[in-house]
Amino acid sequence: MGSNGIGYLSEEMLEGFDSRRKKDLGEMDDGEMETVGIKSNDEKPDLASSEGKKSSEACSSPQRGLDHFIAEPAGAESNLLIADHEILFSRSMRGILGSQRLERILDRLSEREKQKLIANLVKIQNDGTVEVDLEKSALVASELLELHSFEASTESGNFISETKKPVPRLQVVILVVGTRGDVQPFLPIAKRLQEYGHHIRLATHANFDTFVKSAGVDFYPLGGDPRALAGYMVRNKGLIPSGPTEISIQRKQLKGIIDSLLPACTAPDLETGLPFRAQAIIANATAYGHAHVAEALGVPLHIFFTMPWTPTYEFPHPLARVPPAGNWLSYVIVDLLIWWGIRGIINDFRKRKLKLSPIAYFSMYRGSISHLPTSYMWSPHVVPKPTDWGPLVDVVGYCFLDLGSKYQPREDIVRWIKKGPKPLYFGFGSMTLEDPKGTTDVIIDALKDTEQRGIIDRGWGNLGNVEEVADNVFLLEECPHDWLFPQCSAVVHHGGAGTTATGLKAGCPTTIVPFFGDQFFWGDRIYQKGLGPAPIPISQLSLQNLSDAIKFMLQPEVKSRAMEIAKLIENEDGVTAAVDAFHRHLPPELPLPTPSPVEELHPNPLQWFFLQLGNYCCVLCGGV
Repeated sequence: MGSNGIGYLSEEMLEGFDSRRKKDLGEMDDGEMETVGIKSNDEKPDLASSEGKKSSEACSSPQRGLDHFIAEPAGAESNLLIADHEILFSRSMRGILGSQRLERILDRLSEREKQKLIANLVKIQNDGTVEVDLEKSALVASELLELHSFEASTESGNFISETKKPVPRLQVVILVVGTRGDVQPFLPIAKRLQEYGHHIRLATHANFDTFVKSAGVDFYPLGGDPRALAGYMVRNKGLIPSGPTEISIQRKQLKGIIDSLLPACTAPDLETGLPFRAQAIIANATAYGHAHVAEALGVPLHIFFTMPWTPTYEFPHPLARVPPAGNWLSYVIVDLLIWWGIRGIINDFRKRKLKLSPIAYFSMYRGSISHLPTSYMWSPHVVPKPTDWGPLVDVVGYCFLDLGSKYQPREDIVRWIKKGPKPLYFGFGSMTLEDPKGTTDVIIDALKDTEQRGIIDRGWGNLGNVEEVADNVFLLEECPHDWLFPQCSAVVHHGGAGTTATGLKAGCPTTIVPFFGDQFFWGDRIYQKGLGPAPIPISQLSLQNLSDAIKFMLQPEVKSRAMEIAKLIENEDGVTAAVDAFHRHLPPELPLPTPSPVEELHPNPLQWFFLQLGNYCCVLCGGV
């Protein structure tokens, strides 16, 4: 959400992290295994179900008669997207989890028995991150780590694309869940894809209807309220709902999003009535359900995201804390925790809307994107592509939407900026604040203490809500950052990926005040590169800490480093690289024919009422 990393955990999951422990499944003897129907054979899982084979066969013959264009440059090596790709467990992992038959049997065990398998590994911190203790559970950790080598061995084969690869003009839907900062980088990609002749629909929350349409891109509403999502993440610091009320909010938001994904891909345009059926899907990682819709429709899926979500040994998952030895493992753990929380809703969606079979409990990589083409929208000069990310993964660069060049600022802010030296910027975007006035007072006092001028952006947190301000402070609402930041000497913000990118492009030293999620990750990267001080979590924002941060940013050597990175970013073209990556990873034969129609029902008010009643009952019963 400008941070992404929306995490969902069930009520049973919360109970699973208490002090009570049941006997580890790995310690059961043969008799106990037979009691729950587990056989000790070592049969190999069947990779392709009959449905998967049908899907693969359906993908082999493209439709004819479509206009084509040449996508250039097409680039080098790439992996074929396999619609029903499966990740196998290593022989050692099967010793604990067994075959696919065992996987189905494990699905019948109690939540606590399932959670026991990795519960010793995980401790949830107050800031919402997941701490993984490798020493306390070395055996389970080593078994999970073996997924890495085995996953690599089961990847699909590579192919070399031609220099100029013919790509048909496609109907492409872009699914984005999050705040405005999450939506914005997809708009320049959508516009560039339209220039290639694709018909693009950007599906995101209704709040951004005007924003998307003003960029000249078709819009379709997804469920979920980004303000409610942002508020939930701030209150709960990420993964863990703090009580029954929060669980209800969490489930309602997630279900609304997932149920809206299918019509976003298949429903006619809401204004013109013109038909639309996606032939390819682009999605951010937190549009949970994207892979399931792609599976049902038999179309390729490409993930674009602003935070790391692909396992690597080089740094941990942004939502996890681990020693360096556990970096790769942290991605497995976070994937599994999220899957635990959303599995019931996903399986209901698969059965009810997509007419697909449910997914067994330990199919953890159904929640992962490791087997999908993935493009990360940040500069490789800020975070280089890890050496262990394969050809399916690209770091394309920042994707900027040029709003500043056409912006006509108000005369009062222009006059105020010209009255003195460059000001500092303070704003927390879509983040909600528990104490807006107290936070505003800290900012105003820090400006006075350091004898600086400052612009305070109200944002969704109602920052700067004071009746009178001194001459050295300007209160602002709604101004494009790409116009504003070049007018500033330095910036202080929440660390959303988009805001961070814009500040770096403007050559601004940066202080990040993280609230949750990947904001801590970007704060650490800014500090490591000497572009700003160590991040100050919102709970630790004080006069002393903020004053020290301002003094750090105003050092000439910090400004010099910020200008150097700005020149490197200026020479990148993330949008072109993103579009090239999308074209390069498409299957060689397109478009894919559509399989049997899936259900596309829009519930009437009575159905909606009983659906919400069912949700409420599930919450009371602790169901997922």
